[in-house]
Amino acid sequence: MRGSLEAIGFDASVDRLFSVGDLVDRGPESHQVLAWLGKPWFHAILGNHDFMAFSSALGLPSALEYQQVWGDWLARLSNARQHLIGEALAALPLAMEIETASGIVGLVHADCPFDDWSDMQAVQWDEIDPTGPVADCCVWSSERHARSYAGVIKNVRAVVHGHMVVSSPEILGNVYFIDTGGWKPGGHFTFLELESLQPVSGPVLAGAAVPPATSNRRNR
Repeated sequence: MRGSLEAIGFDASVDRLFSVGDLVDRGPESHQVLAWLGKPWFHAILGNHDFMAFSSALGLPSALEYQQVWGDWLARLSNARQHLIGEALAALPLAMEIETASGIVGLVHADCPFDDWSDMQAVQWDEIDPTGPVADCCVWSSERHARSYAGVIKNVRAVVHGHMVVSSPEILGNVYFIDTGGWKPGGHFTFLELESLQPVSGPVLAGAAVPPATSNRRNR
């Protein structure tokens, strides 16, 4: 991932990087997640793999045998380290919005549960049930992509998702899917420049540390 940032000219002194979720289980460097979350220019929302990882690390019933399927990297860490990672991932928001000159861009890992961003803004996120229908849609749903539903989400310029692995960025209405598998052989990272909404492809990287992301270049 670091090589991809250098390739697109990312400058941490003026740019910000926003991840659309799944900081873990996407390459061999999941254990470095705290280092990424500690960077002042890096911001992330919760993905389903992050949800499974923190559920396992914190001993929650929703872990669903995570370590047997995905979490061998987590099992190799000390209990104290697992707990730190679990707390950090559990603190990630389900959604985020970024103001651009042309309007708000929303970030949701899997799917937006509403066709109006105003409904997202009205949700009491601090009180939401993490296993309820709204959270479930944000973290797990593939329905919009599976149905090729091109309805526009109102009152937002664009909404950006990861979750679904696509060969190249896809747009349905004003919804962008940008996970082009930069964490697996043959894939590449896609960055979405938020002012222009233009995708930028990074080089192919095997075993990258973090998932596809959006960038917001400031003062440039």
